[in-house]
Amino acid sequence: MKLSAVIFDMDGLLIDSEPLWNEAADEIFQRHGFNLTPQQHALTTGLRIREYVIWWFSFYKIPLELAPIAQKDITERVIEKVLLKGRPLPGVSHILNFFIARKFKIGLATSSGQELIDVVIKYLGIQDHLQAIASADKLPYGKPHPQVYLDCAELLETDPVECICFEDSFNGMIAAKAARMKCVVVPAQHQLHELRWNAADLKITSLANFNDLLMQTL
Repeated sequence: MKLSAVIFDMDGLLIDSEPLWNEAADEIFQRHGFNLTPQQHALTTGLRIREYVIWWFSFYKIPLELAPIAQKDITERVIEKVLLKGRPLPGVSHILNFFIARKFKIGLATSSGQELIDVVIKYLGIQDHLQAIASADKLPYGKPHPQVYLDCAELLETDPVECICFEDSFNGMIAAKAARMKCVVVPAQHQLHELRWNAADLKITSLANFNDLLMQTL
């Protein structure tokens, strides 16, 4: 079936916000007496903030009634940090123009809540290019569950098998594949050679590297 729509993840793919999420989490988690290693942060990348906090509060035996406050504080700090020092990842303009030129429908499917989505798309100046935005924040299940991708395809009025997704996280990749979509992964540099990315349809080092030849392989 011919591909006709593209769906992008947001954090860590369009904007270099994963380090900002890690910074914000570390600042809040320090209040509760623990810090995460880079490997621990990577383990839960792509999860929704409440799942992320509950995961680590459970691991470190922190009372879960404290989790909602931590979630709120982390999100607020991430928004502050995005506005202060957020930056688009390489190739954002290239990849948008690539699909605009080919008349693809364009959507966004993210685990983040609407408040951060609004900040990021305005910061990147991409709001006019998106025909659909889907958030997993209030869904019963987030990534790696495929619902947020299926919701985005529905908003785009496109069959999921006609969609190509771009992801940077393992949980996101699994969600896209479970939705029966083509998935291109753009892993962080230090994760680039991990074998788990073999489940994707294509792996690239930057959005700037995507081109017609690679498109044909999908």
